[in-house]
Amino acid sequence: MNVAYQAMLFAREKHKSQVRKYTGNPYADHLAEVAGIVATVDKSPLSIAASWLHDCVEDQGVSIEEINDRFGVGVASAVEFLSDMEQGNRAERKAASRIRLAAAPGWVQTIKCADMISNTSSIVMHDPKFAVTYLDEKRLLLDVMTKANPLLLTIARDQIGGAA
Repeated sequence: MNVAYQAMLFAREKHKSQVRKYTGNPYADHLAEVAGIVATVDKSPLSIAASWLHDCVEDQGVSIEEINDRFGVGVASAVEFLSDMEQGNRAERKAASRIRLAAAPGWVQTIKCADMISNTSSIVMHDPKFAVTYLDEKRLLLDVMTKANPLLLTIARDQIGGAA
């Protein structure tokens, strides 16, 4: 069975009781959107699998070891790069996150761009006060994600820049 399909089933099961913060839609809708955005520029089963799994560690407490055992070291490494597990106040966590993602391979940065594209419009629409902070943080993050797919980087930059 294809690793991307296995990851989809696993992620849908792990997130089955989670809903999107502002809409109440099933969280799997966000995961599917991220995987779909990634698939427009990268058809690799590893990229699509990591897209489905990108929030399993931070949102559902799945361990990197379990991701590694089920999906292999490549997917596990990507999910680890994509998981916000830093400690400290918000500014410290976001600074550490930028350092982590700046070191990520291009295909992992591409997944993060897709995640940002999926999240930004909802945050701007439903929480304009928080959006000011969010957009500032994402502008700084985009500045260090120099290896992401240039097409998705352009969309993310346009969306973040135009949403202010």
